[in-house]
Amino acid sequence: MNNNSCSNGTSFTDVIILAGGFGERLWPASSPAFPKQFLSIQNGISFLQTSIQRALAVQPTGRILIITREDIQNVVAEHCEKLMAVVSAEQKKKMQEDLYILSEPCARHTCAPLVLACKLLHLLDANEHTLLVLTSDHIIGPVETFVADCHKAAETARAGNFVCFAIPPTEPSTGYGYIKSGEALSTDKTVFQIAQFKEKPDLQTAQQYLESGEYSWNSGMFAFTDTFFLQEISTYEPEIAKSFENFAIAAVPECSTIHSTKCIYGWEPMVKSYQTVKAIAVDNAIAERTKKAAAVKAAFTWDDVGSWDAFEKHYKGENDKVGSVQSKNNFVYSDIPVALCGVEDLVVVIKDGKALVMKKGASSLMREVVKEMKKL
Repeated sequence: MNNNSCSNGTSFTDVIILAGGFGERLWPASSPAFPKQFLSIQNGISFLQTSIQRALAVQPTGRILIITREDIQNVVAEHCEKLMAVVSAEQKKKMQEDLYILSEPCARHTCAPLVLACKLLHLLDANEHTLLVLTSDHIIGPVETFVADCHKAAETARAGNFVCFAIPPTEPSTGYGYIKSGEALSTDKTVFQIAQFKEKPDLQTAQQYLESGEYSWNSGMFAFTDTFFLQEISTYEPEIAKSFENFAIAAVPECSTIHSTKCIYGWEPMVKSYQTVKAIAVDNAIAERTKKAAAVKAAFTWDDVGSWDAFEKHYKGENDKVGSVQSKNNFVYSDIPVALCGVEDLVVVIKDGKALVMKKGASSLMREVVKEMKKL
């Protein structure tokens, strides 16, 4: 069993990577069977693989848990195996020994899988765990700055806080939730109490947030100790705690191996808990209700790449299958040749026999059009 001392890295014992998703915002390149985390922006490295690289850079003393859906666990395992072939020998060893794919029997938003992770980690090691929760499909850099901010988050979490990463806004975005800064918890004011969480605002309100300098974007990444988190669950979501009561007598699960990666699925205590557990986001369940919400002001850059407009901004690949005549400022992401004639400011995506033609800047319509396509 691994030593869970907090003597190296950023003092996190374990990292959790949430890798579910249903692939609507980057349709048709992403889909329920192939969510956004499997796409690549550059060099053939997927979003998921870069998230695993960040988890490795944090140097957790314990485990890396990738929590996903059972129906896409094989693809997750494939991406893990391919990453093992290109990382350092030390990182490959860490992945082989301490990386697990934990497959939920069904989707239950983000709170249930975090409770599940806490329960599993406690079974594997009864010591207290300091956990870092990462997304699987964002762009973050540089990694050294990210690791430095994680160090602050780990210290703040061990002090008994639910920690968020606050992203300084660069525009009046209506697509993100916001965090209002409260009292400083560090001398340099980069760690602070969260005064209030705000839902996605309208444009006028977002502009006010930006101009005030008091608000940040909520990145969707968190840090906390398992002891603190489960106490908060018992306080604010007792029904969720009740759904996991059977873990009091649960045994350590058996692991299967898929593409050289340890996988846990069909685990009886998990399946039983998920039959009754409430589906709710951890933001709504705990972050917005706890009296101990804190944030680290991110020095790293961050983008959740939640639209084709954002995807184009970061995409470094080449597409030699485009013919263009009297056309300009178009973005094409296609697995077949595409001809453009007399058009401009379009996003054209063709994947797996499906096509999207969208005016740039119209990404907010994606969820609606995906619903329409499901009817066909």
